[in-house]
Amino acid sequence: MSLGKAVRLALQEAAEPGKAEAMRAYMKSAMPFLGVQAVPRRAALRRVFAGHRLESAPEWRRAVLTLWREAEFREERYAAIELSGYHLYREFQTLYTVPMYEEMIVSGAWWDLVDELATHRVGGLLAAYPDSMRPLMLEWAHDGDLWKRRTAILCQNRFKSRTDTALLYACIEPSLSDNDFFARKAIGWALREYAKTNPGEVVRYVKAKGISGLSRREALKNLPLT
Repeated sequence: MSLGKAVRLALQEAAEPGKAEAMRAYMKSAMPFLGVQAVPRRAALRRVFAGHRLESAPEWRRAVLTLWREAEFREERYAAIELSGYHLYREFQTLYTVPMYEEMIVSGAWWDLVDELATHRVGGLLAAYPDSMRPLMLEWAHDGDLWKRRTAILCQNRFKSRTDTALLYACIEPSLSDNDFFARKAIGWALREYAKTNPGEVVRYVKAKGISGLSRREALKNLPLT
């Protein structure tokens, strides 16, 4: 049985169809859900991935994109994201994966699909290949596609003290005038994460830029009133 068929079968077996419509409504998804919750989904997928080893980076990328492109249910796209980060394929996380992630980000175009890719996959590539990824993130920060801009803003969310502050601000600033909820939320979230490491600098930046509304509330959420 192919990996794709095994994934679909495993998801169907783990599904609770009675939960599918509520999950779809919560996520405001045009794509239907099977009704597989996160914990059983991950357990089922680990078993499938362990039993269907992929031997090369091109084979792995093809498998990820096939799952993604052929998905009929949203959980199948979640499966593609999980396969993209499966621990056996860490060595395949190279610059050759950038087009794959870009396609998934642009076509996914919603937070439940994009944010994992932004913070874990693209962020990992930035950490590993800063000389190549830094200019790409600056380019994405100015892109007309909201989700590429959101990715550029969020990609350092797990960096803590390793955060490139200049890059963070350079990725935020093209979206400061954007009133879209997901742009504003991303700015606040990224600053809130950096505030865990450097709260004084985040307070200074928020005040200096006159950041207000949702972004400000999110950025300063865990800080004393200032």
